[in-house]
Formats: sequence, structure tokens, C-alpha cells
Amino acid sequence: MPAKILIADDHPIVREGILKLVLSAGMEVVGYVDSASKIVESIGNLKPTVLVTEVRLGGHDALRTLESIGDHECSVVVFSSYTNPTNIARAASLGCHEFIVKTSSTEDLLSAMKSAHSGAPTPESSLLVRTRTRMRNSLPIENSSPLTNRETQVLRHVSMGLSNREVGKSLGISVETVKEHVQNILRKLDVNDRTQAAVWAVKKSYI
Repeated sequence: MPAKILIADDHPIVREGILKLVLSAGMEVVGYVDSASKIVESIGNLKPTVLVTEVRLGGHDALRTLESIGDHECSVVVFSSYTNPTNIARAASLGCHEFIVKTSSTEDLLSAMKSAHSGAPTPESSLLVRTRTRMRNSLPIENSSPLTNRETQVLRHVSMGLSNREVGKSLGISVETVKEHVQNILRKLDVNDRTQAAVWAVKKSYI
């Protein structure tokens, strides 16, 4: 079965470019989306095997929309010019297959779409995989650290700007459990909010 691609981008020239690339590889474009609010409905109606999406569409957060997409519905390739570490970390936490920057070659994007469709693993050299590994790995706990291994994992996610829901999806725990960990972190570090906790994490080289 050929790959069925849904393109989510609010720039017509980008959509046309991806269309030509997809057709040249013998794949099919099932539709276009130019706003984040249309993504979930379009996936339900068009049944793509791969969603290629920008991080922001029409000034709205497309990654937040991905929180409501089940892992079985389609694979996601983020193709974006918004390449700050928080966006990459969020894409990693949401289970996206790959994060391709718009300065990459067409071969990189094509390869990502093909592997997303086939279910092949994302290359270990991928920026997304490296970020995901760093987020999930436990850190050696210093004798002076008040945090547990799990709390350091949660703190690293929080420090990268992830929401409680994104942290939970990344670590396979409930949102309520994340909230409990965050409260414990703030109490143990004697800080007032997530920003102050992130500053502590930077000072300790946790991120």
C-alpha cells in the first residue's frame, strides 16, 4: 500500500513543494490542512498513514493538537522552521516519528516520510531520537541532590518547556502523577514555580 500523506502547512509554496516530492516517490497526498484546528478532523476523514506538519499553523500551536491523536492513527513527521529546543523536545515527547528542519535536503524529508509509513525505526543519529534519549535517561544522582531519578527526569522535561500532559506522554505516566512529581520537585528545591526549578536544573547541568 502506498503511503498516504496529509500535509499541514499554511504556506502554499511549501505545500506544493511537498506535493511534488510525494508524487515523484510514488506516494499519494490525501489532503491539505492550513490550520491546527483542522488536523484531527482531517485525519479522521482522510485516513493518512503519515502527517507532515509545521509546528505552528496560522499562529496556533499544531503540536498541542497532536496530543489528541492516537499512536495508531498515523505517524507524524514534523517539518518546521521553528527549531528551538522546546519544539524538538515537545515533538519527541508526543511520539513524532521525525523532526526535519526546513533547511534540510529533500532527500531527508522523503526518507522520513517513507520510514514513517513503513514503521521503520527513526535513525539513531536523528535530532529527535537524541533529544528523546536525553529526556528519558536517568541521571547519576549527586549525594547532595534532594531529587529521585524519576524526579530528575520530570525536571528535565519541565525545564525544556513541556506541559504536564507532554511530560506524561513522554514518560508513560499519568498527568496526575506528573503534577505530584512537580509539586515534590518545587518543595524539595524550595522554589516557587517551574521557572525557578528550571534555573536550578541549568545550574546543576541537568539539561
